[in-house]
Amino acid sequence: MSTIGFVGAGNMAEALVKGIIAANIYARHQVFVSDIRPERVIFVANKYGLVVARTNAEIAERAETIVLSVKPQNMAEALQSIKNSVQKQKLVISIAAGIRTAHISAVLGDIPIVRAMPNTPALIGEGACALFANDKAKPMLQRAKSIFSAVGKTVVVDDEDLIDAVTAVSGSGPAYYFLLMEEMIRAGIELGLSSDIAKDLVLQTAKGAALLAVESDKQGETPAVLRQKVTSPGGTTEAALGVLAQGEFGQLLSAAIKQAHQRSRQLSK
Repeated sequence: MSTIGFVGAGNMAEALVKGIIAANIYARHQVFVSDIRPERVIFVANKYGLVVARTNAEIAERAETIVLSVKPQNMAEALQSIKNSVQKQKLVISIAAGIRTAHISAVLGDIPIVRAMPNTPALIGEGACALFANDKAKPMLQRAKSIFSAVGKTVVVDDEDLIDAVTAVSGSGPAYYFLLMEEMIRAGIELGLSSDIAKDLVLQTAKGAALLAVESDKQGETPAVLRQKVTSPGGTTEAALGVLAQGEFGQLLSAAIKQAHQRSRQLSK
């Protein structure tokens, strides 16, 4: 894993750069970066001490692992810019949503390709990511896993179609929690709390609940068990959960995630 290059220097690329350097997976001089925005390349390169590539093709030539960290609408141009420079033994990793490995190999050839679906908490090292490797990339899967594990938890799926499910659950997932936080803060304000107090209480409650769920999982306690523990018969929590049940909260959330899954499948086509 001596060199890695990022075609695209956006927020997710920066998160990965920060993570792999902090974890000593790559040294700063082993990381190359390019972007269509010169000012962004200079900012990221100076901040982390990276090697600036003049072109995407230079990254493809010099880096053993090439991370395509561009937006889906820019993928076609990015692939064209490196197609004559990618050697067959190199590993290509794509984090562009909706771009299948077959689409990439149609341009770059029969090479090792890993498709990744990270999410935004990777920006603070707490991301959730799923990987799919084509047949050529399976021997290199551990390399890809170490890169994304530097910014959170990483799992592997053996069917590329499951990436659409990952997109719906964890890729879009942070937005579901943010919406819940928004509404809880609004409700607290309506009940008379100041906006700052409502915000502080909700954010800390969300953080504490998430950390408790993670720790409890190590003991085999699921979120369902934790919910039951905090729900006293005839108490305030039971009253609140009763309203959510009447509004079919579970079914609504399930329907929302299935809609995100359907949209991800449409984009993949």
